Amino acid sequence: MSLADPTAPPVTPPEGHHGHGHAHTGVPVQQSFGDVAGWSDLATWRPSLGWLLFIAVLAGGYFLAVLALRQRQVRWPIGRTIAWYAGLLGLLAITCTGLAELGMMLFSIHMIQHMLLSMIVPIGLILGAPITLALRALPAAPGRSGMARRILLAVLHSRLVRVIAHPIVTVTLFVVSLYALYFTSLLDKAMATHVGHQLMLIHFLAIGILFFGPILAVDPWPHRASPGIRLAELLAAVPFHAFFGVILMQTTTPLSPRFAEMTRQLGLDPSTDQLLGGSIAWGSGELPVVIVTAVVFRQWIVTDARAAKRLDRQADRDNDAELTAYNAYLDRLRQHASRG
Repeated sequence: MSLADPTAPPVTPPEGHHGHGHAHTGVPVQQSFGDVAGWSDLATWRPSLGWLLFIAVLAGGYFLAVLALRQRQVRWPIGRTIAWYAGLLGLLAITCTGLAELGMMLFSIHMIQHMLLSMIVPIGLILGAPITLALRALPAAPGRSGMARRILLAVLHSRLVRVIAHPIVTVTLFVVSLYALYFTSLLDKAMATHVGHQLMLIHFLAIGILFFGPILAVDPWPHRASPGIRLAELLAAVPFHAFFGVILMQTTTPLSPRFAEMTRQLGLDPSTDQLLGGSIAWGSGELPVVIVTAVVFRQWIVTDARAAKRLDRQADRDNDAELTAYNAYLDRLRQHASRG
């Protein structure tokens, strides 16, 4: 979107346009998905002031926090920094390019936005561990200097956050909001205005962070389950997401009359575009699942290795008292059995 009034309604193609000439993107509409020019139009820089400011604040705040740690000679993993800025770069590409503009006109492009915002960008942002970084960078001191850190801790431990971050709530929100948005009138209402569309994008991002945050468990969350339980939470939502894509591909009537009308004005078939959107939804779940599973398995291995080292150190300190007591217990069982 441009830097114009954010409350302005979406731009529509010229009246009477049916597949000849050019859409407002400046590309022959019949070629929008058919050649390199159409794809290059998706990458056209179309900045949104609100999203630019939001991304700039997140980028600048993270940089200052890392700098503060470095000045105190505290090491911050470079991998987390890369993940954070990769997530922000993805957010920038979704909201400040031609992808954002065509996302209000083509259901398939909208679905690309949805999947990236809810299933790819959140993973990068979460792996950046921003809450952990903030807790380490903010001063832990009495008075005003430590107020920001105390507020952050209070929010993390609040009852509201504990409820919202509960696995039952996060998984339910992730699944139910998916179906409620697309199989009710909410989609058409959200697409009626630019503000509605932006709120929908914010919703996608927030839902993705809420869902993947407790599963990845990189930052301190109110509910921290074992790696096995967290993998079960992830896999619990996978069938519902895949089934959603299948339903979209099998639905012949347009889910949104507004999308259908805009698609026709672009010289494309709404049913074909909706089928493509369903295919995108169906096929987009594999990569996030692989990434998150790999991260959780790595955490599992690291946790077990640390537990083993801790037990070894304890055994060295007490001359393996726990093993000695266990062997004595087995001897007593054998003696009891032999007397019986």
